[in-house]
Amino acid sequence: MQETYLALAGNPNSGKTSTFNQLTGSLQSVGNWPGVTVERKSGALRKNKSVIIQDLPGIYSLSPYTPEEIVARDYLLNEQPHVIMNIIDGSNLERNLYLTTQLLEIGVPVVVGVNMMDVVKKSGKRINLEKLAYGLQTDVVGMSALKKQGLDELIRHSLHAAEKFPPETAYPTYDPRLEAALGEIMDILGNTVPQKQARWFAVKLFEQDPVVNQQVDLSKIQQKEIAEIIAITEQIFNDTSEAILINERYEFIARLVALCATNDKEWSLSASDKIDQIVTHRFFALPIFALIMWGIYYLSIQTIGTMGSDWLNDVLFGSIVPEWTQQTLISWHVAEWMQQLILNGILSGVGAVLGFLPQIVVLFFCLSLLEDCGYMARIAFVMDRLFRKFGLSGKSFIPMLIATGCGVPGVMASRTIENEKDRRLTVMVTTFMPCSAKLPIIALIAGAFFPNSSWVAPSAYFLGITAIVLSGIALKKTRLFSSDPAPFIMELPAYHLPQLKNVGHQTFDRGWSFVKKAGTIIFVSSILIWFASSFDFLLRPAEANESILARLGQVIAPIFAPLGWGHWQGTVATLTGLVAKENVIGTLGVLYGQIPEVSENGVEIWGQMHMHFTAAAAYSFLAFNLLCAPCFAAIGAIHREMANKKWTWLAIGYQCGLAYGVSFLLYQFGHVIFEGGELSIGTIFAVILLLVMIFAICRRPKAQENHQPFVQMVKGSEH
Repeated sequence: MQETYLALAGNPNSGKTSTFNQLTGSLQSVGNWPGVTVERKSGALRKNKSVIIQDLPGIYSLSPYTPEEIVARDYLLNEQPHVIMNIIDGSNLERNLYLTTQLLEIGVPVVVGVNMMDVVKKSGKRINLEKLAYGLQTDVVGMSALKKQGLDELIRHSLHAAEKFPPETAYPTYDPRLEAALGEIMDILGNTVPQKQARWFAVKLFEQDPVVNQQVDLSKIQQKEIAEIIAITEQIFNDTSEAILINERYEFIARLVALCATNDKEWSLSASDKIDQIVTHRFFALPIFALIMWGIYYLSIQTIGTMGSDWLNDVLFGSIVPEWTQQTLISWHVAEWMQQLILNGILSGVGAVLGFLPQIVVLFFCLSLLEDCGYMARIAFVMDRLFRKFGLSGKSFIPMLIATGCGVPGVMASRTIENEKDRRLTVMVTTFMPCSAKLPIIALIAGAFFPNSSWVAPSAYFLGITAIVLSGIALKKTRLFSSDPAPFIMELPAYHLPQLKNVGHQTFDRGWSFVKKAGTIIFVSSILIWFASSFDFLLRPAEANESILARLGQVIAPIFAPLGWGHWQGTVATLTGLVAKENVIGTLGVLYGQIPEVSENGVEIWGQMHMHFTAAAAYSFLAFNLLCAPCFAAIGAIHREMANKKWTWLAIGYQCGLAYGVSFLLYQFGHVIFEGGELSIGTIFAVILLLVMIFAICRRPKAQENHQPFVQMVKGSEH
């Protein structure tokens, strides 16, 4: 059976990925910021498996300035799908049609899907689809991806367009003087480029696209003739070639919108605009964000999530599973050492990690609600105002939002940042955000040492943001990272009720990823940790304090003594956390689980931790594990994005150094202020370190640059 390839293309937040999910049954993440689909995704049509749909990244144009644009452009030009399904947001018709004018020039049939027609109707606007189709000279279909309206018609028109041979293509026509110039360039190109793409290459050569100039093999005579045509046209229009094309596109779009769109209502602020007047307010935005994040962590760590975790820890992994497992092993006459491995190694390690699953599920359910309703897009805009003051753009905050799920995709999302220095700086600091793997550490410290303090969990989130902001200030003043912040254009979709299907899918994916890691990496790590904590170097059974793990930890432990936890248990837990951050909890579960006094419900582990940690030391331990080098998988992602060993080691060194410095300050000052500790040489060094950090943040850069703010907030509705 011959396959038909349909490509989905459109602006970010036009509903392209939602359309893909409805047509293929695939459940990709639907986000409200650029970079959700950084690479193209493929899926078969539900009702016809021979129809393959490619979901291209959301883009605003086909100029190859960002990774998303490069992915989309390369696919459309080189792999030539049968039809392009261009999804546009009907409530933002003029802006979305700019990409449409470029897609029509590629030489591939285009079917336009005008999405969100329900939103258009509610706003009092009307779009005459027949007139729009006449103006574009291609099929146009009204639809609503979320309400599953018009999707069958979109596919029917697309398949009909794919069956036509030769394929019918049309493109916008502009000022006759520009058309004459493009026609001459097409004649000069001749057979140098494929005939059906001649218009595309003529346009790109006219606007002097550097990639196309290198791609097309032109003779010196051809190059000279084209250059003369461009120079003459620029003189006629008294403008640059690129500006001429941009202006002509927008004039074409303005005429088209005037032809097909009307508005029955007088202009007034929409509900989204009224909400944004508060949540993006210059003074109220950050306090509101802080309050919302406090509420989310309060629900997940202190209340609802804790109920589920308490049951898992105290009942399921505290008595039911261990008792059943022990009885089963005894009835099977399993060797004593194997029983100890399974009970004190695997169950203690894996169970300690899985016990925090309810808290993780509640946290990511809440975050998914915020993402799906459109609030998180506003936070990226708000953070741009903050980040830009420190030399970074709001684009740097998007990877950090993604990193709250996992550091690996967070680091990879930095690809959307064009500025090389900004991208490297973002890669270096993104993993300061607490990911799902770090949540159990936050929950453990909050529950064991601050059970009645709801500020501890959200403080970990804002500790990460603070580390990012202050790092940006300090590092941007160095020669390695000094540069102007990249412009940031962020589309803000209209607020809408969250789609529970999308929210449930994202929550399940993140939770399942956590469970899989517990069943693989943590499972193997727990076995190794149990072995190393149960035997000495001669492979003889040994007490925990005499084990391989203890001996290794005791060698390194003095390094962490100034941080308040210079004992081998905390040291070993931190080191195993480099494999996977969940290992911190798994390691403590194995180590403390072997203490004879610990009962089955595991509450005594908290008591054993109090023997090794004070409250200040525990928070220092938490801070270090939040800020230090991430897990091996994230380090691998950092290496791939840096594409340089020196930069990778610089990133890891900075993360570990900052983690050590922050934890040192927190313990030294916390011990004196809150625990009545005496002033010591450590306190003096802490004061000196604090002054050095303040100097690094406040000093003037050697070459003071005049950074001009540039941020554009694109609303989800036109007025």
